[in-house]
Amino acid sequence: MGKNNSLAEPVFPFLHDEAVETVPVSGKQPSYIADHRQRLRARFMQGGAGAMPDYELLELVLFRAIPRRDVKPLAHALMDRFGDFNRVITAPEARLRDVTGVGDAVIVELKIIEAAAHRLARSKVMRQHVVSSWDALLDYCHTTMAHRETEQFRVLYLDRKNVIIGDEEQGKGTVDHVPVYPREVAKRALELNASALILVHNHPSGDPTPSQADIDMTQQILGACTALGLTLHDHLIIGKSRELSFRSEGYL
Repeated sequence: MGKNNSLAEPVFPFLHDEAVETVPVSGKQPSYIADHRQRLRARFMQGGAGAMPDYELLELVLFRAIPRRDVKPLAHALMDRFGDFNRVITAPEARLRDVTGVGDAVIVELKIIEAAAHRLARSKVMRQHVVSSWDALLDYCHTTMAHRETEQFRVLYLDRKNVIIGDEEQGKGTVDHVPVYPREVAKRALELNASALILVHNHPSGDPTPSQADIDMTQQILGACTALGLTLHDHLIIGKSRELSFRSEGYL
């Protein structure tokens, strides 16, 4: 299984649950599977992602991980478990492995797509003026953080012209807490020769309303920034479908 070099697509090492094929050892793909894959690929090339529901887009990703088996049942199983394409792609590895049919090859393909999406979104904000790229910045924050199941805290560092020169993860936490050290945030700003910063963290609950701990932590970082002549532009909390700006809501 998986050693036929005549296939058009590369074969990855499978766990036992990925290796169960419904085709002979010869590796010949049943015509109904080949025809289905060809139709999906043609529709994608003609109409793009907008022409396909989430589960079919997910099938396209799974084609490379499982070259010969019908992946439609697995695509539906993943959608049923996680809800939509974004949540499948960003799901933690441990939870993905709970779905029958998911092993190393599937996880690699899903995480490549996730990494590509993050890198593309990030490229639209780095070295850009934060005011002119604000919508792209929000898109980037939602892409990288909105579907996480634990809290993550990031700091965007800006130069004197408000151009983003740094984007760094400062900490990961639990479903409702992430440790943040104000002195480390300010110290890193000095190391980067930054003049200002924007704080960003997510709420896995989906509700971006700040907790008292969020407010207190922001004030501590504001104090550290003020003492060093740095500007704290904003603190964004990213929820599932919307974000909250401390600046807009009057917390800063």
